[in-house]
Amino acid sequence: MFKDFPFHRVNWKTSTFIMVTTIVALIGSPWYFIKYGGEMPLSLLIFQIALCLFFCSATIMSITLGYHRLFSHLSFKAKWPVKLATLVMGAAAYENSCLSWASDHRHHHKHVDHDGDPYDISRGFFYAHVGWLLFKLDPMPLMNNVNDLKKDKLVMWQDKWVHLIGFVAGIVIPSLFGLWLDGTRGFLGCLLLTGFLRIVIVQHCTFFINSACHTLGTRPYNSGNTARDSAIMALFTCGEGYHNYHHAFQHDYRNGVKSWQFDPTKWAIWLLSKMGLTSNLRRVPDEKIILAEVREAQRLLEQKRVKAGIDKADESCPKRKIAEEGFEALSSVLSERYTLIENAISTKVDLSKTKVSELEREIRTLVRKITKFKPSLATK
Repeated sequence: MFKDFPFHRVNWKTSTFIMVTTIVALIGSPWYFIKYGGEMPLSLLIFQIALCLFFCSATIMSITLGYHRLFSHLSFKAKWPVKLATLVMGAAAYENSCLSWASDHRHHHKHVDHDGDPYDISRGFFYAHVGWLLFKLDPMPLMNNVNDLKKDKLVMWQDKWVHLIGFVAGIVIPSLFGLWLDGTRGFLGCLLLTGFLRIVIVQHCTFFINSACHTLGTRPYNSGNTARDSAIMALFTCGEGYHNYHHAFQHDYRNGVKSWQFDPTKWAIWLLSKMGLTSNLRRVPDEKIILAEVREAQRLLEQKRVKAGIDKADESCPKRKIAEEGFEALSSVLSERYTLIENAISTKVDLSKTKVSELEREIRTLVRKITKFKPSLATK
């Protein structure tokens, strides 16, 4: 049965860790509640759940704010307390050191959807999600793209001691909290819930950015790659679900760029800047963002035109003229808005917030019209 299995390509160290933590979490957590749930004081139950949620939030935020936006993309600057906190709690997420994580992620952006992308979605959902960690199908990518991070003493300190830091911060400390509060029962609860279960939850939330956010969702800014915006995934990843925007404007400290989008990582970075702990927050001008949206709306309209087969339809077909008029009306509005925004950018004139909001609403309305526009043509 297993004679053709590529055992020589299995990353045994990582595979064993992922399988063991998953098995312990899925079996140990229900067992704990079955064994102790009936006799457990409500206050202890609330404490254990709250501690698990706190560590989930802290470790995910350390990945999104620290590993990703701060260290991988340099989208803002941070003082040492922010760096230290995200490096320590990032280690507790057990997603390797910040140096390795940033190197892989920079390769991903440089080679997205092609050879050289560590978690290339074109190899399948499973591979992008976790397969790239379980199997060594490609040579280890060079770490020559993180020379800037190698100059950071805190990053190099974490790279050297990452497993010990992760064990102490993510396993020992929460377990000791439980031991102090409720002896052996509390120790087991916090070990299983805040330790193993939390690690599995946080890792798969991160993995879904590489898989689900390159498979499901919309591409309002750039259809040149598979990255998608997903509001649902943003809920589970502190705002990282707006992945199409991120691939279009990777150095922006925001992922959820619209006011209504859920991006607590963005809010945390902004709040830290008001406290003097972060600075130089990089953001793309509104005009460039809207221009990208208009460009994608134009592409969508042209795609609809080709699919409708207007150019192939008989010129005498009365429906062709009606369809052409519909396309031309939408195209004219988009072209007008494109010219307006492009001129504002070239002349370095910032549009007012009111005008930006007006344009955003108009573009959303146009995209909905384009999506719903279904011309019927007789092509015989």
